[in-house]
Order: sequence, then C-alpha cells, then structure tokens
Amino acid sequence: MDFISHNLKKIKPSPTMVITAKARELKAAGQKIISLSSGEPDFDTPKHVKEAAIKAINMGYTKYTNVEGIPELKQAIVNKFKNDNEIEYNIDQVIVGVGGKQILFNALFSSLNVGDEVIIPTPYWVSYPDMTMLAGGVPKFLECSDKNKFKIIPKDLDNLISKKTKWIILNSPSNPSGSCYSKQELIDIADVLRQHKHVNIMTDDIYEYIVYDDFKFYTIAQIAPDLKDRIMTVNGVSKSYCMTGWRIGYAAGRKDLILAMTKIQGQSTSNPASISQYAALAGLNGSREFLKPCLNAFNERRNLVVDGLNSINGINCLMPKGAFYAYPNVSGLLGKKSKSGKLLENDSDVVEWLLEEAKVAAVPGIAFGLEPYFRVSYATSTEILKTAIQKIKYAVSQLT
Repeated sequence: MDFISHNLKKIKPSPTMVITAKARELKAAGQKIISLSSGEPDFDTPKHVKEAAIKAINMGYTKYTNVEGIPELKQAIVNKFKNDNEIEYNIDQVIVGVGGKQILFNALFSSLNVGDEVIIPTPYWVSYPDMTMLAGGVPKFLECSDKNKFKIIPKDLDNLISKKTKWIILNSPSNPSGSCYSKQELIDIADVLRQHKHVNIMTDDIYEYIVYDDFKFYTIAQIAPDLKDRIMTVNGVSKSYCMTGWRIGYAAGRKDLILAMTKIQGQSTSNPASISQYAALAGLNGSREFLKPCLNAFNERRNLVVDGLNSINGINCLMPKGAFYAYPNVSGLLGKKSKSGKLLENDSDVVEWLLEEAKVAAVPGIAFGLEPYFRVSYATSTEILKTAIQKIKYAVSQLT
C-alpha cells in the first residue's frame, strides 16, 4: 500500500516555486543570481494598511472569525465591486480566503465532479491545471498564441466547449503574458458563452489595478450582467496592495457556490488570519494614491525590459498591457549551442542555460502551457533589470 496519495501523481510542484528555490540555493552557495522568476511586487505594504494591522492586534482582534471572513471586510468587497466594477452583490455572495489561490481551489473543489472539463486558455497561471486535476476535473487547453496577443479567439472557444464543460477560466491582466481583454473582446467571449448555458465563468482579476497605457479594465460580469449567475469573480490584495504575504483573496458569485466554498474552507484552513483581514479592510476602504508611484515604476521597468529583450537576436517580446511580467518568444534561440556545447532544444533548455551562463533566473514557457517562451518578472529595481538584460544579451551573443 502506497503511503502518499495517488492523487498527487496527477500534479507537479509549482514551476515558479521550483525555479525560485533553485535560484535561492545558488545564492546561498555564493553565486550572484538575479532572480526574475517570482511574481511579487518589490514595494512595501502601504503604511495605512500596516497601521490597521497593528491597531487590530492592540484592540485584541486576534481570535477566530467567521469562516468566510469578517462582515466588515465582506461589505467592503461588496462596495468595491459596486463602485469599481458596477456589479451588485449581496454580502452572502462573498467569501474571503487565504489568498486568491485558496479561493480558486475552493471553487473548483466544491463544483467539479469526476470528468468535468475546465477550459484553460494558454498561457495560463501555473496552478489552474493542477487544481483542476486535484478536484477530479479535466483541463482542456485553448491555445492563445502571440499572433493574437495571447488572447482567446471566440470561434476557437466555441469549438472547444463540450457537454462536459463546467468552467472556463479567464485571467486579465494575465500572468504570464500581461495581456488584457478589452470591453469588446469580453463582449465577443460573452456572446459565445450565451450559446452554452451549462458553462460557468471563473475570472481571475488579481492584477486589475496594474495596467498601462491608459488601458480601461473591465471584468466580464460588468459587461455581461445577464451572465452574472454563471460568473465567479476572483480578486485579492496581494498584487495591487503589495500584500503577498498577508494572504487575503476574495470572490463573489452565486450564493450556493459561496456556501459550498465556505464548507470546504471550514474543513481546511477555517478563517483567514484575523489581522490580515483588518489590514485588507483598510486597504479596500482607503485611497489607492500609493499605487501611482508603483505603476509609474512598473511602466518604466516594463519598457526597459521589453525594449531590452527585443534588442537581442533570437528573442521577440510583445508589450504587455498589465501585470508585471514579460513573456518573450525564444524560438530564435532553439537549435543553437552554448559555450559548453549544450544544445538548446526547448524553452526549458533556454531557461536552464540562462541560469547557468547568465546567472539570471526565469520560468520556462512550458510551465504556463505555451512554448517556446519564458517569463520574467519586472517587479524589481531598474538597476537589477538593466544588469539582467545585459547578462542575457551577452550570453546570447556567445551562442553558436
């Protein structure tokens, strides 16, 4: 009898975590590694948010809370959806979890039966397929290449939907590509989904406020209110509020789904940390003025990274509209050999070679379901990014 569950054979460790861990190991061994693999803002949590957490501690708000979150935070989330997205929810249609990742896991685990299909556009955030499989579902991948700016072609979506399709997952702005859906593009997707009344929509909006070039963000429940009962909108404070370690995510959707997710959460983590909830409350109720300098910095870094990558022979990178990642195509490097004679046959080879030769850590495109690319995060200083681009450029120049 095997001790470890057979279910774990379906999944693999998070590739981004693996790369980050390997980079840390090399650093600990004395090597100077530039890690562009982690999706974490390098800015501090806003002062008013930290102060709210300290106040909560001093006020004694350190006990268990409702499994689905404190009422004040849930109301703030209701207000956020109304004011920012023009979507009306009741407080019993909202759940707060231990990060957006737990929210997504809870939703899939509480709604999927064995054999249910989940449409996942590629490139995707690394955890979507494995979460689906752990919950007994079957990932169905919808390729979205750089020819269409990594976005869904509606007729391709229509062709992939089957009687077994339970969900489609949308992610805009996207991790890893930074692509964003316009209002019209969401309207076109909604038109397809209206024809398939059994398909539900899970939209991961965690990077909502991190957009560039005056891009106007829309979420699908906002532009297709008639589909609202089939939509679960996921968000959180990790990225925009620089609160990755505080672990607060949230979602709004149909009441029966939220109740089911609460039941799952009640048997796993129970409530999110009380202190983090009060901190998130301050974030949602407070000003987002702190975000302006962050966005200015991200925008400068985005331009630096994309321009730098596009100046390297064999690499081609689209300009992302949101998030803080670039997802360059490295097909021009395949077939080349390194100084040590290593043949670069795929994007995993490219990333491994970059770590060895350039001492720069990135994540291979295969981790996101679309090759041959790699993902770099520009959520680090301009100086570090300049050095990384120089190192990559030099390493590429040594290929034969």
